[in-house]
Amino acid sequence: MDSAGTGSWHAGHPPDERAQRSASLRGVDLGSQRARRIGLDDCRSFDYVLTMDEENYRAVAALCREGSAEVRPFLDYAPNRTEIEVPDPFYGGLEGFEIAMDLVEEASEGLLEYIRRRHLRDGHAS
Repeated sequence: MDSAGTGSWHAGHPPDERAQRSASLRGVDLGSQRARRIGLDDCRSFDYVLTMDEENYRAVAALCREGSAEVRPFLDYAPNRTEIEVPDPFYGGLEGFEIAMDLVEEASEGLLEYIRRRHLRDGHAS
């Protein structure tokens, strides 16, 4: 698992302090992460490449045409949500990061369940 963006303006920087605080409140340490730009190698080496919004979906889907990764909006895995995009919390306060984290956690649980159903049978890889 990794994280990357479609732009390079934050490349090499740690996550926003508000993101780190929100994650820390949930027991997740983001301190060692550094921003990087997604590349074609990601499309070839990952099974899934998930996007937070429609603009990034279009950019990543175009990039990954030659790769084997399944490109999907992350919130496809949160079917009980009405939101279709994870809102960018950058220009707001901590509350926006909490909302984004809620959405990411729910989608993560849905993705894990999807992977279990699709790839595991009786606890064994298929």
